[in-house]
Amino acid sequence: MERVCFLARVRPGRLDEYRARHEAVWPEMRDALRAAGWGNYSLFLTGEGLLVGYLETDDFAAAQKRMAGTAVNERWQAEMAPYFEDVEGARPDEGFRRIDEIFHLD
Repeated sequence: MERVCFLARVRPGRLDEYRARHEAVWPEMRDALRAAGWGNYSLFLTGEGLLVGYLETDDFAAAQKRMAGTAVNERWQAEMAPYFEDVEGARPDEGFRRIDEIFHLD
């Protein structure tokens, strides 16, 4: 199982709205994530806009590719793009900065 952690930055003026959007993630988006292999997926957000994501998957590159091929992900990423800093024309899910795992306690 591959454990994946990533970082992104949400615009400070949009934090409350971003949180609200994630309280009501579309059911079809949730289903697509599960079907693509995004397990045990969590997002954490600081008051300064630092977003930390964590998920477990058999193959992250394959899971990303499966999500990229879904219409629901295209719609979700288009709606989420204005919330993020430093994505520079990329979809938010393509601009995440992956963090290397250096320790894990089972």
